[in-house]
Amino acid sequence: MTGGAPLGASFDPDRISALRPAPGGGSGPGAPAGRPRFTAGRSWARAAVLMAAFVVLLYSIESVDSIIDYCIDCTAGIEPRVVHGLDGILFAPLLHGGWDHLIGNTLPVLILGFLTLATGIGRGLAATAIVWIVAGLGTWLTGGANSVHIGASSLVFGWLTYLICRGWFARRIGQIVLGLVVLAFYGSLLWGVLPGQDGISWQGHLFGAMGGLIAGWVLSSDERRHRRQLRTGTSVPTR
Repeated sequence: MTGGAPLGASFDPDRISALRPAPGGGSGPGAPAGRPRFTAGRSWARAAVLMAAFVVLLYSIESVDSIIDYCIDCTAGIEPRVVHGLDGILFAPLLHGGWDHLIGNTLPVLILGFLTLATGIGRGLAATAIVWIVAGLGTWLTGGANSVHIGASSLVFGWLTYLICRGWFARRIGQIVLGLVVLAFYGSLLWGVLPGQDGISWQGHLFGAMGGLIAGWVLSSDERRHRRQLRTGTSVPTR
């Protein structure tokens, strides 16, 4: 990137989705045998399609910006502590300061975004929304004066920390292993949360990473609640 009430333990989009009626009648857990609502293969395929569509959208926006020569990224990014700059919270991750910027973000967006959605489409979309908002608000509050912040790298940093931390929060071995693999390949990116290189929005990186941590914590609430109930001997309600 360049320069009420607390949520309850049931806030898990995939769990809510599983309770909806399955095709052919019945709920997710009670769906007819031989007709699973979602298989792992279908979930991964949907994740791939969604991320491919997102990247196509990014390239389409940059193409339009290049053709009309309007400098959309100059006017629709996050302008810190300026009221009209709040609109940039919605648009900044979709904008890039040229083809080099977009191309540099493309592979991390595809890989980390796909892995986030592949852990569960509903959960992955919820994690992305949390990262998007936290990164945007944090950048708007702390970014340098007279600067404009754009780029999908805030999402990249959020997806990265989400994938690393969620397995530890949920205590799921498979997700922990995935987090360790992601850390090994992309962990060096985390140095980008520190102030340093001119023209790089470290605020977007930092708050994107914080958004990923928050998303990992919030979206593992059911697993953490389940562990607490097991430790205290409290029965776990079924729904």
